[in-house]
Amino acid sequence: MTLGFSVQKLENGSNYLNSSEIQSFCQLESEQLTSQYPIFFARIVYHDSLLRANQEIINYGQDQAPFSQKTLAYLRSEVWFTDFPPALTLHELRLKDFSSISYICPISYRNQKPEYIQIITREPLSLNLQLYVKRSAMLLSNYIDIYLNYGRQKTEIQLLEDILHRVGHQLRNSLGLIGLYAHNLCLGLKDSPWQEQATIIGESIQDLDINLNELIDCGQSAKLRVTLQDLRSLVVESITNLQPLINQKKLKILIPDTSTILKIDRLQIKQVFDNILSNAVHFSPNSGTITCSWQIFQDEVLIKISDQGLGLSQEDLQKVFTPFYSRRKGGTGLGLTIAKKIILDHQGSIWAQVLSESGAQFSIILPRPRSR
Repeated sequence: MTLGFSVQKLENGSNYLNSSEIQSFCQLESEQLTSQYPIFFARIVYHDSLLRANQEIINYGQDQAPFSQKTLAYLRSEVWFTDFPPALTLHELRLKDFSSISYICPISYRNQKPEYIQIITREPLSLNLQLYVKRSAMLLSNYIDIYLNYGRQKTEIQLLEDILHRVGHQLRNSLGLIGLYAHNLCLGLKDSPWQEQATIIGESIQDLDINLNELIDCGQSAKLRVTLQDLRSLVVESITNLQPLINQKKLKILIPDTSTILKIDRLQIKQVFDNILSNAVHFSPNSGTITCSWQIFQDEVLIKISDQGLGLSQEDLQKVFTPFYSRRKGGTGLGLTIAKKIILDHQGSIWAQVLSESGAQFSIILPRPRSR
């Protein structure tokens, strides 16, 4: 028996889970349980993190009449749930007014509420069927963990989107005012040698406005422009842009000869590499080494970028992706926040860690298309 969860594809190529996905998965599990004699009733209770409520799936075996509302109300009351057995263990229990045998297999305990599989049988379960029920609980536990992780990521994405839009609005107002004064200066300094500098200020404002629009676009996952891109070429391009500072500090950059193809928004993922590599160059000591590496798996790639700087403190590790937190003088504290937002939009993950010897390492996991 093979069980898996379906992952729907959006038009832009990203993946998402919704409440109906986990509901369908639990329905399938309950049907397979009641197809096994002597199980004639299966009830699955789980917590839906997106709906923020406990959900229930009920399935009856073939030729089994549905229980009365009074009986269902008794099962839902959980007054029989007097003990709290360990998760993924199967326990037999007797229910009031039931001549049949009932079993409970907890999936987990979240928010002080149990998630579990409850089955009712005509006779005691064999050892093989007991293992079958426990495997079902394990599959559900893994699936719910994935679903909860998705829910947390969705919450983080929404928070980052709100921050980006708020910051974008504030910056746009300031840029508009500066641009107006720059335009007035150009008009007032006609035939003056200072007019050229005022013109440069105006053009710089336009460039900043373009960058601001790109920043705001990063806050909208629906605007991902996904294409097939070569990983190594993208990293090399980011390194090339930093070459003057790399040469100045006499840094050594190590990069693999291998590569892989990713289905990504090129400009946004390049912005991630630009930010992480720029930090690595900034914090690296003179004549230090920056190491880029990646491991290619069937469905994903693990990318690591490390330096030989002073590393990260415990406070840094906790706040490094927090908006407006920066260790760089003059830094906005938005670079890594935006990087995390971009990686989450690509259904990936990013984290920071301290290397045992010295320096910091940023790791990124991105999905990769399967070869056909």
